[in-house]
Amino acid sequence: MFQETPVYDRLVAERGDIPVQVRGEADRIHRDLARVLPWMSASQPGAPRNAFEPKQLPTAW
Repeated sequence: MFQETPVYDRLVAERGDIPVQVRGEADRIHRDLARVLPWMSASQPGAPRNAFEPKQLPTAW
């Protein structure tokens, strides 16, 4: 499915898998905020779950 990526594989071996680390930290922050600010998710049911989800679905013309 994926092609060989020797440059990326070497960077991961040398520096660690940064995208995985960032996702882990983002998940941890999200859990912490949900615990500290539980009213935010309840008061905004249409709010996106993460920064990459659209706020609302695009409408067809």
